[in-house]
Amino acid sequence: MNEPVKKPRGMAALSPERRKEIASMGGKAAHANGKVPFFKAASPEMRKDIASRGGKATHALGKAHKFTSEEARLALGLRKDRQRD
Repeated sequence: MNEPVKKPRGMAALSPERRKEIASMGGKAAHANGKVPFFKAASPEMRKDIASRGGKATHALGKAHKFTSEEARLALGLRKDRQRD
């Protein structure tokens, strides 16, 4: 039996250039209307503080993932034979 081939719909049907153009317009509109997420607009120091508080709260609730050394290396994209600078 031949199943019909599904054609891309919506944004998937557009060219990559057109998708980028639309995304750019959305980003400009968000900035113009003050709708940019606070975290992205915050200073690096403030973002670090926010992330740190979130991590501490997650650990305090016992919901934080416990990484093994190997999982941490994989998450950072490191191999055993290459150390981070």
